[in-house]
Amino acid sequence: MNVFLGLGIAGIALLVLSLVFDGVLEGLFDGAGVLDGLFDGLLSLPVIAGFVSMLGFGGAIVLGTTGLGAAAATAMGAGVGVGAAWLTWRFSRALMRDQTAATPRGDDLVGTPGAVVTAIPADGYGEVLLQLAGQPVKFAARSAVAVTRGTEIWVEAALSPTSVAVRPVQR
Repeated sequence: MNVFLGLGIAGIALLVLSLVFDGVLEGLFDGAGVLDGLFDGLLSLPVIAGFVSMLGFGGAIVLGTTGLGAAAATAMGAGVGVGAAWLTWRFSRALMRDQTAATPRGDDLVGTPGAVVTAIPADGYGEVLLQLAGQPVKFAARSAVAVTRGTEIWVEAALSPTSVAVRPVQR
């Protein structure tokens, strides 16, 4: 029983170490020719930690709750360990494939409707409220003609990361 509990605790310790030494075992086979990419995360520290801890704790549970011997407890623990290692590997692959949306750029504002917050004098600057990535954002705005507060506008160009050229909407 102590051996199984020791393996379970060692697996948890490995998991803690995997937070510090992430990717060390994957780097052992980099540039090794035939072995390069063969394991593809199967020998990562979290996968090994999941296997070892579930081997230990699964074996301890089987040994403590049933009348089976150490060999059966080891076999059952290894089965549970393989399952935990596989789930850890699949979960880590899913996290690695997670992609974020593209960061909005100034050019994405061109053609965006908005409203004037602070009046824009002719050839001067005022402020407009635009929707950027679904969020209301206030930008400095320049227009060739004077635009009053509350007027609906269209963005013609992004002048800088914080200012745009606008024109009033003609209806």
